[in-house]
Amino acid sequence: MRDVDLNRIRGLQLFAGMSDARFTDATGGAFLQNFPANATLLYEGDPVDFLYILLEGTVELQGTWKDKESTLAILRPISTFILAAVVLDANALMSARTLEKSQILMLSAESLRRTMNEDPAFAVAVAQEVSGCYRGLVRSIKNQKLRSGAERLANYLLTLQVRQGGVETVTLPHEKRTLASLLGMTAENLSRAFATLSDYGVEVQGAEVKLARPVPLRRLAAPSPLLDNHMPPGKGTTGKAAKEMWPPSERSCSAERG
Repeated sequence: MRDVDLNRIRGLQLFAGMSDARFTDATGGAFLQNFPANATLLYEGDPVDFLYILLEGTVELQGTWKDKESTLAILRPISTFILAAVVLDANALMSARTLEKSQILMLSAESLRRTMNEDPAFAVAVAQEVSGCYRGLVRSIKNQKLRSGAERLANYLLTLQVRQGGVETVTLPHEKRTLASLLGMTAENLSRAFATLSDYGVEVQGAEVKLARPVPLRRLAAPSPLLDNHMPPGKGTTGKAAKEMWPPSERSCSAERG
């Protein structure tokens, strides 16, 4: 590993409080790898030997049951994932694959667990990381259980608008099939939700979505601080707002689901 690569994660909240010596120990044996699009990083049920840190690209986390498959999260840089499984030395509950060419730093799970036992400050940072992601998961569960499909989609679009700088026309970052799965819908239900939102000024043209009437759209979405966080995202895990960013599927922290 080159120092320049390790320096890219040195400032993350997870590692910021560590001494240089501890950081060197924790990242011993780490390696950086470039993956092409659609590369499988791990399968659910696999033992977890590494903590993954996404530095470039996009990673999709998936769950399966019988012949069903669902997108649980889509991660963007800089994001750690599978942290809870690393802490518990447990098998992965999700599969992970790249959606585009991605650069991922892989840290030894055994080294990280040893560092947690030896460095209380690092153990606290890990607890804060996992706790922030747990709160994001609670937000996500409440969002899916308490809102209709149209309300979930409205909130997603409003959050996307913030992430893209407040523009009137936002660009969907995923295929609609993936977006539907991410929001807990079928593709047909997503189409119906978009049709419903047309009455609130939402105009869809391919991946471009114009939010022509934001006031009635926000009234329908009814964002709540106990479910949503429409603040602009920070870079990496830089604070509580970044950890609890909604949708949790696109926040910049671990996305382990259990």
